[in-house]
Amino acid sequence: MRPNTGRAILGGLVGTLAITFLMYAGGLRMDIAAMLGGWGMGMAMHLLNGTIIFPFIYAYVLFTKLPGSPHLKGLLWGLILWVLAQIVVMPMMGAGLFGLKMGGMMPAFGSLMGHVVYGALLGWIAGHAQAERHERPATA
Repeated sequence: MRPNTGRAILGGLVGTLAITFLMYAGGLRMDIAAMLGGWGMGMAMHLLNGTIIFPFIYAYVLFTKLPGSPHLKGLLWGLILWVLAQIVVMPMMGAGLFGLKMGGMMPAFGSLMGHVVYGALLGWIAGHAQAERHERPATA
């Protein structure tokens, strides 16, 4: 059993829009699109990851393994994404571990807040697991 795929994608979209708003207009002052390879391609990657790839991993791989309610499961997934971003992605982009080369711990804390919001929205909107419905073949 897993959450409904459509709801997981919707949750990913809403969460991605929220974290994107926080990055560009909400004071986090992070240009993830530029960091991912230029504004157009970087934003496309950001939207693809947040709307499709991360919700699929959440729904198909992690949902049954993470503890707690859907909200908590999503929040934990957001924390996992944040840790991966800070120890893998940020150093690969030249920002250093936890983005320390970007101006101290504030960017890392802002990223943490954004990922928590993303994950909580994803978990809340995706909701509880549902049994998969299988269509019966038509009989003549």
